[in-house]
Amino acid sequence: MSPLSRLAIFGLLLFTAACQSGCAYVRYFTPLNPTSKDSRPVSHAPWDALLQKHVNEQGMVNYAAFQADSAALNTYLTTLSDNLPSDQWSDQERLAYWLNAYNAFTIQRVLRAYPLKSIKDLGGDKTLVNTVWDQPFIRLGNDKHTLNDIEQRIIRKRFEEPRIHFALVCAAMSCPKLRNEAYVAARLNQQLDEQATEFVNNPAKNKLTPADKPEVSSIFSYYPKDFAKDGNSIQKTINRYATQKINPDATLSYMTYDWALNEQGK
Repeated sequence: MSPLSRLAIFGLLLFTAACQSGCAYVRYFTPLNPTSKDSRPVSHAPWDALLQKHVNEQGMVNYAAFQADSAALNTYLTTLSDNLPSDQWSDQERLAYWLNAYNAFTIQRVLRAYPLKSIKDLGGDKTLVNTVWDQPFIRLGNDKHTLNDIEQRIIRKRFEEPRIHFALVCAAMSCPKLRNEAYVAARLNQQLDEQATEFVNNPAKNKLTPADKPEVSSIFSYYPKDFAKDGNSIQKTINRYATQKINPDATLSYMTYDWALNEQGK
C-alpha cells in the first residue's frame, strides 16, 4: 500500500472517530414528521389531571408525589406513542400534541432517575450530541427519538411559532413555568399568550429595567432567529407581552441559566 493510500485511510479513520463523538448534531438539521394514517386527536385529559395534581401555580413540580403516579403518566405516554398525529389533524391539534409530549416525556425522564439535583446530571455536556436531550428514549410509533428530535426537528421545523419557547419546559428553574394544565387545540393561542406574558414579566426570568439595558432570559439568546422572523426582534417580542416596556433598540444582556430542578420546596 502506498504512503498516500495509508494517509487517506488514516484520515478516514480519524474523521469516523470524530463523527462518532461529535457529529451527532447533524441529525437535527433534518425535519422529522412522524405520523399515523388514520389516528384521531388524542385526549390530553390524563396529562391535565396529573399536572393539576402535582404542579402548583408557580410551575413547580412535586416530583416525589408524581413518581407515585408513574403508571398513569406512562399510560398517557403510551397513548401518545401509539397515536401519532395524522394529516387530518389541525395545526393546533398537532402543536398541542407535541408540546404536551415534550413536557410529559421530560417529566418521565426525570422521574426515572429521581431524586436528582439537575436534569443535566442525566447526560453529557456536549450540546446536541450527548446531553439528556439527545437520548433516544421516546417511542414514536415504532422508532425511538430524543427530546431534541421533538423540539428541533418537529416543532421548530414545522411551526412558525416563537411562543413555543415559553411553553416547552426542561425541568429547570430558569425554564418557563410548567403550566398546570395540558395544552388543548381549542385554547392553544390563549394558552401560549398567557405563557409568554407570565414568562416575560417574571422578574426571576427577565429584568426589564433599566429599559435601555435589560437583562433577559438566555432563552432569547439560544434561539435569536426564532424571534427575528417577519420583521420581529427580541425587543419587539418582549414588548408585545411586557407590562414594563424596554427600548426598541435596547442593549440586551442575558441572565445565567439556572439548571437546578424545578422542584417544589426549592
